[in-house]
Amino acid sequence: MAGLFLVQSRDPLFAQSALAEAREQFGLHGFSRLSEHALPGWHLLHAPHIIGGPESLLTQGGDLVAVAGTFTCDGKMGRPALEALLAMPNLEMPDWSRLAGQFVALVHRNGRTFAFTDYFAAFQLFHDAELRLLSTSLLSAARALPRLTLHPQSVYEFAFNVVPIGNDTIFSELKLLGPDKVVELSEAGARLGEVKKPLPDRVLEMPLQERIALHREQLAQVVRGHAGAFDSIFSPLSGGLDSRLVLAALRAEGARPNVFVYGSDDSPDVRVARQVGDALGFSVETLNKDEYRHVEPDAFPEQVARNFHEYDALPNSGDLFENGGNAAARNSRHAGGALSASGGCGEIYRNFFFLPDRPTSAQTLARSFFARFAPGDASEAFDPRVFLRNIEVKILEALGMPGVRSPLPRALIEQVYPRLRCRSFFGKEISLEGRYGAYLVPFLDHKVAAAGIELPMRLKNAGAFEAMLLNAIDPELARQPSAYGHDFASPPNGRHRFAEWSTRVRPPWLRQRSYTIRRRLRPMIGEEVILFRPEYMGRVIGLDYPAMRRFFRPERINDRDVLLRIACLEYLAGQMGSRLTN
Repeated sequence: MAGLFLVQSRDPLFAQSALAEAREQFGLHGFSRLSEHALPGWHLLHAPHIIGGPESLLTQGGDLVAVAGTFTCDGKMGRPALEALLAMPNLEMPDWSRLAGQFVALVHRNGRTFAFTDYFAAFQLFHDAELRLLSTSLLSAARALPRLTLHPQSVYEFAFNVVPIGNDTIFSELKLLGPDKVVELSEAGARLGEVKKPLPDRVLEMPLQERIALHREQLAQVVRGHAGAFDSIFSPLSGGLDSRLVLAALRAEGARPNVFVYGSDDSPDVRVARQVGDALGFSVETLNKDEYRHVEPDAFPEQVARNFHEYDALPNSGDLFENGGNAAARNSRHAGGALSASGGCGEIYRNFFFLPDRPTSAQTLARSFFARFAPGDASEAFDPRVFLRNIEVKILEALGMPGVRSPLPRALIEQVYPRLRCRSFFGKEISLEGRYGAYLVPFLDHKVAAAGIELPMRLKNAGAFEAMLLNAIDPELARQPSAYGHDFASPPNGRHRFAEWSTRVRPPWLRQRSYTIRRRLRPMIGEEVILFRPEYMGRVIGLDYPAMRRFFRPERINDRDVLLRIACLEYLAGQMGSRLTN
């Protein structure tokens, strides 16, 4: 379930050029065993998992189904899931009660062809403005186009907020297929159809034990549908709550996953994970990715080029300039075609935005959460009001409520987490990981997310309900220590509750300025990054940031993470060469 590239064949010259670029780029990504298929008006390039995993391509006579990502249908994976999808009626409106995972699916049956994404469109499918091509690879799509321009809003969103959000990409000419669309592909071209993917819009009151039982069964169904197909599973364990809940859900289904933790020996995550493993009698593999290998300056350009293609241009952070440790860790998680699990999106059970329990406008949410910038870091091209207004518009579009400026019910604000934040922030990771092997992200399942939205805020604060759920599934695991200073078999302590409360009570105008205030008080350089020194970086980018200088004032920035992401953008601009215009 790895990679798809589709190009309209009506223009042979464009199609041939695009396919040649895609074949080469898929090879640079690490794909092999490519297969090609002619469909009415379109040409398909499909690649299976780079390392290994369930079947992702099925042909039956003149019919075909191909997926990229991690896909289940009727609780099955691989060929049985593909067969079930191929037989599913009404592909213009897929039956989401039968589908799970994060994926892109292409189905050709009885002469008609449809493409669609998972419930939240977390697995990324890129397309150009004319819908002449669709691709799970950003670089393949970009290389197929003769001209590219940087999208200013996305440039600032990536630099300041880690990732572009919504359907935008870093290039103006490329967009992401939204969760509300199904594409029908025909001789005449591509036609977008609207699909409804509802989520709850109000809190559901019910007895606590009944609620715990409901959530437990929903999580179990998702995990069961993935884990049952694998003999080998890798699961993370840190000092927090989300990874522990995933591990508990796997253990409850009879799995005995290989447990791992990232960090140095003295980090809280490693210390806690080892304590838990010792107490429960399982080993915990530790990997310090920063110490994976030493890279000499002369070898740095080759390492960065490899990272660039493996990350499909832009990672969510400055990992473009890392030493290969992330790739080694990812490959080990999928060794032998294993399933890798993630605790990502676990905040579906919590008050992720730290907002009070009352109606809130999209504008307030944008100001409170997405205003992580210091205006002086940017050039005169940046307008903070326009930047935040554009984010407000994206929030409302994700909710299907364009133009609404009035306060929204709190449950609608909770929808923003899976519909926008998880889709964008974890979508990149999900899309990259899914190239190598199957990836279980149970908290982004739409049924799990829907139940999380229905939780009263009093149960979300300080992870109270999530800890109760963990304790119900695996009391022994819940009783172990955590990085919060308390275990999860007991209510959160006063320090934990106060830390969240102190954020919730801050007014939006203060939260909007919090980042700027912290920057004025002290630099946000963090730990020294050896590979971010001039003797390394000068070999891969211009240290005066020639391409990014029209967006930023790099010499003013004392936040290392922001600078790393701007350096990623600078490197991308250099790799696009003459194809990229102002």
